[in-house]
Amino acid sequence: MLNLTQLTVLAAVAQHGSVTEAAKQLHYTQPAVSHHLARLEAATGAKLIQRVGRGIRLTPEGKLLAVRAAEIVGRVDAAATELAAQVGLRAGRVRMAGFQSILSTIVPAAAAALARAHPGIELGLVDEHPVEALRLLRAGRIDVALIFRYADTPREDDGLRLIHLLDDPIYLVTDEPGQSIADHRDSTWIGGCARCQDELITVCLRAGFTPRISLISDDMVVTQALVAARMGVATLPGLALRAHRMPGIHTTELPEDPRQIFAVTYGNPPDPPATAALIRAIQDSIAP
Repeated sequence: MLNLTQLTVLAAVAQHGSVTEAAKQLHYTQPAVSHHLARLEAATGAKLIQRVGRGIRLTPEGKLLAVRAAEIVGRVDAAATELAAQVGLRAGRVRMAGFQSILSTIVPAAAAALARAHPGIELGLVDEHPVEALRLLRAGRIDVALIFRYADTPREDDGLRLIHLLDDPIYLVTDEPGQSIADHRDSTWIGGCARCQDELITVCLRAGFTPRISLISDDMVVTQALVAARMGVATLPGLALRAHRMPGIHTTELPEDPRQIFAVTYGNPPDPPATAALIRAIQDSIAP
């Protein structure tokens, strides 16, 4: 029978790639870690760890179980947090991942409002793109994922609950005013993350051409600096321009192509009180 302690040990070994480092993280002795791994192999009937010189590596079976172990341990940690929060909002922890432009605009005001209303709640934040944020959510390492998606973005997996927060307009960013997408069929384009580049290509194809993406930066400051230096043109969402706007650029809204922003939670409703309080604070911080 699988044991949570043994799964925790396997997940730590997989994360750190070393029995020594896993022992340090878990505050165990190295023999104790080796003992738990041996018991886990006996329980599963599978070889999970291979010795390689002075180090170790996971077998294919070990890698498979380690992924599931990380998810299980994460969900148990999340359940403990939820149970503590269920007692009330006097104490507890809520963890959230989000992308750069929302973390630099809406989230600070929401975090401050949450701290004022519930000073006992500890808020953890991490800057991650939507795909990685959803992976952390499924693994139980965060409680809320703030993501953006476009009309043609593939649907998220079952088990994820999306709460629509706002539509964020997309803008053409150039060094001269009064321009359109079609004016730049022969221009150099500055691309962003993979999801943003897919949308840029869709927008340009609608205008009758494929963009020549020669420069790539997912940093809104760098992108605007490149545009201002006449190195290329780009598209940026409204929140990115709200977070930072450089002199020397001009913007034209593309009203047909907003990105949708969601707060995402995992599992069946209702959300734990601390999670629900955080989402309410975010909603209240969004300007009409």
